[in-house]
Amino acid sequence: MRAAILEAVNEPLTVEDVELADPGAGEVVVRLEASGVCHSDWNVVSGATPNPLPAVLGHEGAGVVEAVGTGVSTVAEGDHVVLSWLPACGSCFYCVQGRPSLCEHALEGMFEGTLPSGALRLSRNGSPLYHYSFLSTFAERCIVPEECCVRIRADAPLEVAALVGCAVMTGIGAAINRARVEPGSTVAVFGAGGVGLSVVLGAVLAGARDIVAVDPVPFKRELARELGATHTVDPKSEDPTAVLRELTDGRGADYAFDSAGYPGVVAQAYAATRRGGTVICIGIPPVGAEASLPGPSLPRDEKIVTGSFYGSCRPHVDMPLVLDLFMDGRLPLDKLVSRTYSLDGVNDAFAAMNDGEVARAVLKL
Repeated sequence: MRAAILEAVNEPLTVEDVELADPGAGEVVVRLEASGVCHSDWNVVSGATPNPLPAVLGHEGAGVVEAVGTGVSTVAEGDHVVLSWLPACGSCFYCVQGRPSLCEHALEGMFEGTLPSGALRLSRNGSPLYHYSFLSTFAERCIVPEECCVRIRADAPLEVAALVGCAVMTGIGAAINRARVEPGSTVAVFGAGGVGLSVVLGAVLAGARDIVAVDPVPFKRELARELGATHTVDPKSEDPTAVLRELTDGRGADYAFDSAGYPGVVAQAYAATRRGGTVICIGIPPVGAEASLPGPSLPRDEKIVTGSFYGSCRPHVDMPLVLDLFMDGRLPLDKLVSRTYSLDGVNDAFAAMNDGEVARAVLKL
């Protein structure tokens, strides 16, 4: 099969013929139809996130089950699946509490470039290749743990379903599951990429009255409006905090989401939030980055500062539900797919993402 390989940090990916081994016990072969191109993948290219190389990147995919290993019981050949990069164990303290996104075991080994078993199923001319996020979706096929396969309805378009596997679930879940945005509230979203735009969709679904999208890229602000944002702010020319306070009689947003993860953005989100409001951190900063918040106001203003990892979701429950809402016409997820590329166009897709030209670029595999 063909796959896009990252040989070394800060180098373009190369599309080559590679070998995929047979699935082991508890593993599934998926014929990939689509993969989103996410900034988390770029973090490996740039070196911000460590991963052994050479590796096949990609972690936002959907496809059709082609074969299963021994012991697999939840999916079968022909099933349509979204791939979750969080193979929750289902039995640890957090999973039993209904919070699989905090699973004690799911992330073990994620950045070692192997499957959870420690196995490598990818190779090139007999030499091993590393996996990424247990998935490696920049390829025509992949082998993943059974727990990563979320079975979905067969009539959902897979280029949309792929995005539910990361950006969509991360953003909508942060609004619905973690923040629990209330009807009539004011929501600020800092960063209108695929995740931030999904927060906008979640806030609309929750019934927020005012939704303010903050992003320096005109295209993203325009799309945020199309998806339901009531106001947009260019942080290069306007002060988001001043806009939020003017909109709310001087108070500030009820909820402010940092979907960018860039240093300093969480402090902006905090400043734009009213007393007693909630700041939700979604974007993951570079390794070693720290957030700085005004110490005296932490007790005085009683603001809640929290995180949301993977939309605080239950993948096998929430992902099919989100796709049902899309198919029912209640979530315009297709508008997030700005451009599609062939696998050979993966570097062009990264360039479009980094230049702010797309909400999401999708590889059609």
